[in-house]
Amino acid sequence: MMSMSRKYLIALALISSTSASGLAQTPGSTQPTSALKGHNSNAPIDVAADRIEVQDRADRAVFAGNVKVRQDELALDTARLTVAYSSGGGSSGGVQIRRLDASGGVVVRSPSETARGNFGIYDLDRKLITLIGAVQLDREGSRINGSRLVIDLDSGRAVIDGGAPGVGQSGGRVTGRFTVPQKRSN
Repeated sequence: MMSMSRKYLIALALISSTSASGLAQTPGSTQPTSALKGHNSNAPIDVAADRIEVQDRADRAVFAGNVKVRQDELALDTARLTVAYSSGGGSSGGVQIRRLDASGGVVVRSPSETARGNFGIYDLDRKLITLIGAVQLDREGSRINGSRLVIDLDSGRAVIDGGAPGVGQSGGRVTGRFTVPQKRSN
């Protein structure tokens, strides 16, 4: 019987070999990577929403209603977003964004991947994006479903976990449907 982690690695390898460009691979590496590898997490972040509440003493701002976030080629759409920041010292007095917490139909898009979940966390300090709850990762006609997705923006490593057994859940299973290249008949 094959272990769950072994099945997961096989599934990721299948994605990288069955799509035209696969999940981008680093030369000499056998581990598939996300298209977000090398994303510029230092790029400015643009946020638009129906409403904002600034909680300056708590160093956070809450955006609500049709929230749209853009950073370089990364887009995040959600119903509610909490931005945790720290006030910059010195003469600039700027604000340093540390973390984005999203809830309510979270969608994260890059030029070649779309990920969905119930909740999302973008930790800018650690360069990690985490989606939790009813996660779907789509790329070029292939889809993986699970309970949690973690994307490391430095390495490009994307890991999807199944959830714990519970009501209406499949008990820790990661599932997927993958496109297969069509062979031409002569």
